[in-house]
Amino acid sequence: MNINSRPVTSIHQIAARKNASVKTPVKDSSEFAAILNQKLSESRDVKLSKHAAMRLESRNISLSGEQYEKLKDAVDMAQSKGIKDTLVLMDNVAFVVNVNARTVITAVGQGDLKDNVFTNIDGAVIAR
Repeated sequence: MNINSRPVTSIHQIAARKNASVKTPVKDSSEFAAILNQKLSESRDVKLSKHAAMRLESRNISLSGEQYEKLKDAVDMAQSKGIKDTLVLMDNVAFVVNVNARTVITAVGQGDLKDNVFTNIDGAVIAR
């Protein structure tokens, strides 16, 4: 259709163009698998809150790569059980973790564990 000698697109033509899906072929299935694995790995990471980082530093507690993996496994286990806030006990250190945010809220070393009460948790995981 033309109005004032200019072509005008009908609303049906615009809707058809907008709803057309754009498909880009995957170059290599291994590329897709690599991207998927990277995203899954990122979603498994456990972050430290500023408070928890300060607690770990002030108590001279450092996490090795193996301990970090154990912590991630413990958070995965808590998540699979539907726990929202968990206490993770690992190598004489206690971590309070918000499972949904995958964030360590606070950490307590062995010296401070005696006579300590943990509140606002709905589950505990003993990491091995």
